[in-house]
Amino acid sequence: MVERYVMSIDQGTTSTRCILFDHRGRLVSVAQREHQQFFPKPGWVEHDALEIWRNLRRIVPEALSGAGDGVSAEAVSALGIANQRETTLLWDRRTGTPLSRAIVWQDTRTAPLVDDLRGDPGDAFFLERCGLAPSTYFSAPRIRWLFDHVPGLAQRAANGDVLFGTMESWLIWNLTGGTAGGRHITDVTNASRTMLMNMRTLEWDEELLGFFGIPHAILPEIRSSAEWYGEDRAVLPGRPITAALGDQQAALFGQTCFSPGEAKCTYGTGSFLLLNTGTDVVRSSNGLLTTVAYKIDEQPAVYALEGPIAVTGALVQWFRDRLELITSAPGIETLARTVEDNGGCYIVPAFSGLFAPHWRSDARGVIVGLTSYITKGHLARAALESTGWQTKEVVDAMNADSSLTLKELKVDGGMTSDNLLMQILADVLDVPVVRPMAAETVSLGAAYAAGLAAGYWADLEVLRGNWHRAAQWVPDMDPTRRASEYENWRRAVERSLGWIRRPNGP
Repeated sequence: MVERYVMSIDQGTTSTRCILFDHRGRLVSVAQREHQQFFPKPGWVEHDALEIWRNLRRIVPEALSGAGDGVSAEAVSALGIANQRETTLLWDRRTGTPLSRAIVWQDTRTAPLVDDLRGDPGDAFFLERCGLAPSTYFSAPRIRWLFDHVPGLAQRAANGDVLFGTMESWLIWNLTGGTAGGRHITDVTNASRTMLMNMRTLEWDEELLGFFGIPHAILPEIRSSAEWYGEDRAVLPGRPITAALGDQQAALFGQTCFSPGEAKCTYGTGSFLLLNTGTDVVRSSNGLLTTVAYKIDEQPAVYALEGPIAVTGALVQWFRDRLELITSAPGIETLARTVEDNGGCYIVPAFSGLFAPHWRSDARGVIVGLTSYITKGHLARAALESTGWQTKEVVDAMNADSSLTLKELKVDGGMTSDNLLMQILADVLDVPVVRPMAAETVSLGAAYAAGLAAGYWADLEVLRGNWHRAAQWVPDMDPTRRASEYENWRRAVERSLGWIRRPNGP
């Protein structure tokens, strides 16, 4: 009997990966290529969508060949896609040519527009419809910015010559034929990050489209996260494409957080904590995002509360590349272990503002509590602790918004190899922190969804059976000290706020 697999494409912020998984959720082979990051102006971050598409075409054959002799496209039961969310692309419907570089989720060029939106019509207008308050994080303000700054683009969109998509839409369109009949599709998790989808109906909201001046014709069809989208015609001819999820929802799925109250946090360049709230749309009063967690075919959508943290691993990269205090990312743990505590020093890494639960684009990074006693070891310790305290802020907000008090946090991402950081997380959150055997949870989640839709896996319980614990950290911190340190952290955050002023006012 021929071994069969599910293929997952993880189109991330810095690279695109292709991974084959077997029936037990084990990684069989992987291929990966990085793509260029463009920073044309301060706060601007862009990608070349054609480069990403070329990379995808290269890595799929590499992943197949890495699985062993004789493994061909016919061995792939289904293909699923996870993608960097909110990154915005417009392309020509007839030629397939991008009409600008993709504007990446980290990009802050829309800050003036977002500030105006938060004043008029105000957060409540958007929260009621799409569950999101205005932020530079989301796609709709970027579409509007492109319409306003690329000559003739708004008219071409009105004429029906333009398509919009986040990166999974761009890839699915190209995979299924591109200009020769490519399917223009998105899934509910990605659509829920645009500020254009109604969170209850799961359809494009006409009032929001009208407000932003975005014609319906440019938008992809919203589908569930796991269903038959079409057959690939470019890299795996004839193989079904059966899943798409935003990367953080894919990680939640890959961690098998299928029940209300289960949560995961992915620790990478930034960090993203998602709490499954079941089929209830929970409105946050404490600075969190309401998002779609996943939707399996015709089943009801499952929702989540999300707390995105802008800078966690990026702070370690800053220590390495800018300050040159360490020579590799793992060196932050070694350096931090040279001291017993932070020496009274706290780092708030608001390099381009603060995300959840503050949402303050005027914040900038600060280091407070400096004395002549402080060494680079204390700074390293404070850097790791900043990830812990930022996570606690999000967890506290989730506990306040929901009746689902966090009992355990599943973690994944590159930073989870730092054992000291994992213990810090358990200490400040006062709950166990658990790391699974499977490290590639984003890719695994996309594979799981694709395999479910294709019948490769029978149900969610089979997927739960694939999850295995690799390590666990339990709290070991005096409650009085935890409260005192948290108060110091909050005082440090206060000092980071209000640093950036608009040209004609505060």
